[in-house]
Amino acid sequence: MTIPEIEAAYRFDDGAGYERFMGRWSRAAGKVFLEWIAPPPGARWLDVGCGTGSFTKLIVDTCSPASVVAIDPEQAQIDHARNDRVADRAHFKVGDARVLPFTDCTFDIVASGLVLNFIPDPARALSEMIRVARRGGAVGGYVWDFAAERSPSWPLRLGLRQLGASVAPTPGAENTGLTALKTLFERAGLEGVVTSSIDVTMRFANFDDFWATQTPSFNPVAKKIAELEMSERTRLIDAVRAKVLLADGTVEYSARAHAVSGQVPG
Repeated sequence: MTIPEIEAAYRFDDGAGYERFMGRWSRAAGKVFLEWIAPPPGARWLDVGCGTGSFTKLIVDTCSPASVVAIDPEQAQIDHARNDRVADRAHFKVGDARVLPFTDCTFDIVASGLVLNFIPDPARALSEMIRVARRGGAVGGYVWDFAAERSPSWPLRLGLRQLGASVAPTPGAENTGLTALKTLFERAGLEGVVTSSIDVTMRFANFDDFWATQTPSFNPVAKKIAELEMSERTRLIDAVRAKVLLADGTVEYSARAHAVSGQVPG
């Protein structure tokens, strides 16, 4: 696949569907990330690539911010975020991470949850995040470890590979390892760059609950599954069930995110 085709395959333009797909995972990873960076109260925040607002809501609920602005390139995601209860405590707007619509030194903390690798030019986006942060401010984020295939979709991706099926590669997967993230942030000019792993374990009521959340129509993995012959689909389901189903009928498995943070020179 060409790069434009890969980027098109990973366009998240269904707010409600994305929330069912990734909301619980995003909140769990975001909670650990915020505990890790230990932000001071009263900060001015920018959430870059806010999606449905899961991470934004965590900031509002747990960090005692002075203000929170959140942007995303997809109108559907912003609409979903605005309809949530956090809308009266954060300002949501459509925006491109590569051309942030803010003046220099506007925010104390600029953060991004599960987004950096999906931005076509992460170095440019990071440069913009640094520009709008104040001197001495913090810039950070976290992404799924796609490089080691540890995202929440790994059971399905592994099952598809075992069937010999190919799935659109995840954009920017090469930038999701700890070393790659540290290098990206240091090359951007940030100081005191640190990284950390975030392991998240999720439990689902049953296999159907798990399967439904992991196969939304916009997900490239789900699109590949839909192309399979019925016999292959049955084999895939059986293989995935064997990996994640517990004896009591629930589903439990883990995913890993990588976090990175640095300070703007001041």
